[in-house]
Amino acid sequence: MQFFGGSEISPSPPTPTTTTGNNAHMIYIFNRNGVCLLYREWNRPLHTLNPQQDHKLMFGLLFSLKSLAAKMDPTSADKGNLGVPQLPGQGCSFHSFRTNSYKLSFMETPSGIKFILVTNPRTSDLRETLKYIYNLYVEYVAKNPLYTPGTPIRCELFNTAVDQYVRSI
Repeated sequence: MQFFGGSEISPSPPTPTTTTGNNAHMIYIFNRNGVCLLYREWNRPLHTLNPQQDHKLMFGLLFSLKSLAAKMDPTSADKGNLGVPQLPGQGCSFHSFRTNSYKLSFMETPSGIKFILVTNPRTSDLRETLKYIYNLYVEYVAKNPLYTPGTPIRCELFNTAVDQYVRSI
């Protein structure tokens, strides 16, 4: 069963959100335990951390932002404790934030897989883009009998499809 629609990859990906192209900087895919399954970069001129520190920092940021969003939710009486993980889809969540130098877009699936796309700050809403990447993940990774869940993604078809699509954003 597909979470975001049919069982096939959408025949046409979402249209790019800006006309300049090459807006994507990085993509991260984490599992529910914080293991980085995939990290790719396209436009990242400055490397400030080693990859392991970078992945821990990104997962910690997501964990903190999800907790803060749930705690600040004005519509829910059950706030829970700040920092206590919630189940995917539970409580208030965030989709993106923007700084003066980048925009971070986030999507979490019901199974706890987290997709993070860091782009140019001018890029508009990327929810459909993240859903499309998720559908690529399902088709090329999750359905692959040679893939062991929880291990880094080493599927060339998936990597190529993501690279081609993300470069068009």
